[in-house]
Amino acid sequence: MRLEELRDQLARHARPDWTTAIDGVLVSQIDRSDPPALSMSGTVLAVIAQGAKRLALGDRIFEYGAGQYLVASVDLPITGQFLQANPEQPALGFGLTLEPSAVAELLLAAGPGDLPPTGGGASPGIAVSDTPAELLDAVVRLLRLLDEPRDRAVLAPLIKREILWRVITGEQGATVRQLGLADSGLSHISRAVRWIREHYAQRFRVEDVARLSGMSVSAFYRNFHAVTAMSPIQFQKQIRLQEARLLLAVHPNDVTGVCRRVGYDNPSQFSREYRRQFGMPPSQDAARLHHAARTPAGVLP
Repeated sequence: MRLEELRDQLARHARPDWTTAIDGVLVSQIDRSDPPALSMSGTVLAVIAQGAKRLALGDRIFEYGAGQYLVASVDLPITGQFLQANPEQPALGFGLTLEPSAVAELLLAAGPGDLPPTGGGASPGIAVSDTPAELLDAVVRLLRLLDEPRDRAVLAPLIKREILWRVITGEQGATVRQLGLADSGLSHISRAVRWIREHYAQRFRVEDVARLSGMSVSAFYRNFHAVTAMSPIQFQKQIRLQEARLLLAVHPNDVTGVCRRVGYDNPSQFSREYRRQFGMPPSQDAARLHHAARTPAGVLP
């Protein structure tokens, strides 16, 4: 019953830009199954009410469908695809941005014994579970507030806090709890992920990034792969290729310049890795992306 109401609420409030009147709350409606597309996960709780989605992160595959939720505790490069979506029965989803400060506040408010212990090692950055009834109920009540502007300012923060509490005390709570712990393995890896994203065009030594994260090299490798399902160099390559594709959509005739800007010294290597990732050479993909961007009906994959 709750899932049916969640579908109705999502269908009513879906907008092209996915935003809502409640800060941090997203509503998605997808009416076709496009080819897999590369994007960043964000730090988010996502609940599927209708349809299904498949995500690839490094060497891991995640699938979740109606009545299941996904948590992403680190902003990671993923490849995603909706498996069940058409105009008659679109995929419908709810999203809530996960803020480290909000997680930390709840951890401080919890009483002794309210939370299971969080291990010292880093948890996977993405996890999937069935949505418990209590969490589903809170999500539905939050969406109802979109029709109640008078109550929204007061009640939305309270229900968002309840949703977060249900998540951090639930099956995937260890993953989310680490988001609010300043000295958790996840926080150390998040620092490294942020540095690589900001300096993706630079060469780096893993030893230096491990030192920046406050870890030994062996612990850093182990924890980085646990969170991202990739090595630091593989992670950097994913970010470089994503950035290259964005640049090529704007500068389709400057493949060599884009290659240099994202940190590749060898154009042949760039072309080879780009084709392996996106299924076609950079010049061909750039022309397609540029045409899609100029066509009102075009949607970039």
